[in-house]
Amino acid sequence: MVRALSLFSGSLASRVAARLVERSPGVDEVFLLHFRSPFFEEYEGIREIAKREWPGLSFRTQSLKKDYRRLANIPPGGCFSLKRSCQGCRRLMLARAVRYMRRIQADFLVTGEVVGEHGLSAADMERAANALGIQDILLRPLSARLLPPTRAEEAGWVDRRLLGDLTTQDTRELVEVARGLGLDASDPMSSGLRCRLTYPGFGRRLEILFEEEGFTMNALRLLDFRLYYKRLPDVNIVLAMDEEEKRALQNYFLPRDLRVYLPIHRGPMTLVRTDWDTKSAAEVRAIIELAGRITVTHSEAIRLASVPINYRFESDDETLQSNALPFGSVDDIADFCLTPNPPSAVSARLPARP
Repeated sequence: MVRALSLFSGSLASRVAARLVERSPGVDEVFLLHFRSPFFEEYEGIREIAKREWPGLSFRTQSLKKDYRRLANIPPGGCFSLKRSCQGCRRLMLARAVRYMRRIQADFLVTGEVVGEHGLSAADMERAANALGIQDILLRPLSARLLPPTRAEEAGWVDRRLLGDLTTQDTRELVEVARGLGLDASDPMSSGLRCRLTYPGFGRRLEILFEEEGFTMNALRLLDFRLYYKRLPDVNIVLAMDEEEKRALQNYFLPRDLRVYLPIHRGPMTLVRTDWDTKSAAEVRAIIELAGRITVTHSEAIRLASVPINYRFESDDETLQSNALPFGSVDDIADFCLTPNPPSAVSARLPARP
């Protein structure tokens, strides 16, 4: 009995790859394996796709939560590179997949990788497989004819002539193949929508966060918010603008965080985080003033001369009030902002699930 393990992200490419192998007469059984991480987490939507399109197949999921540094692949003191990140992410997932493949006694591994995706050439893909010693068992059906034959093809389990020679330029061809296989050709789970590491500016935020010592998963989550200000070295000011963002931000307040909001005018809810114990009374007042001014600047009261704000530490019962003077415009606080701003992973959700 020939078994294949297919990495399943829910993207159109991964779905087509799994279907191509499933339709191969020489393959008796296909298993689907999905990886979750802090950077791509739309798990329920992916499970729904798997259940709908492969109701009888085994679908398993594994977490890469503890490996986020390896996924981002930012060298100490270095800069974020999407290509390097994708390489690190692929190596980690492939290594994990091989372990699971051996456990279920699968004969070969399948991915939906396409030559050219995020700058990875055919040579880059071959190097990744060679580094893990899996070049013979790793089949990439969509670009297989641009890569050396694997055991699955040589053994006749999969007909190489029916596999693809696609690159990232061949979007229309991928859609046509999907339709020919009876799949919904929409792609709400593509990496560009699903993976935060592909968002412009998000990698820069990670660089800054990785420079801090002892940061937590909570701190990593705050990078999802579009408006994130930082006063060096360690004052972090995160704004939630709409109701969805506010509900999400509510989950990340820690006891030592400061909450700032406007009691009268419509405006954001703000989380302020720093090491308060190292700050003098004057520094604490200056931080509260800055957070208040930034909050008011993003509110409907930006044109007023003085705006009342409420603030309190989460561990305290007492709410205090002060007045804040808005900046002249949002541009006046651009130097504090972690720029460029990526789209909010909170309010800019994925398209509706099919």
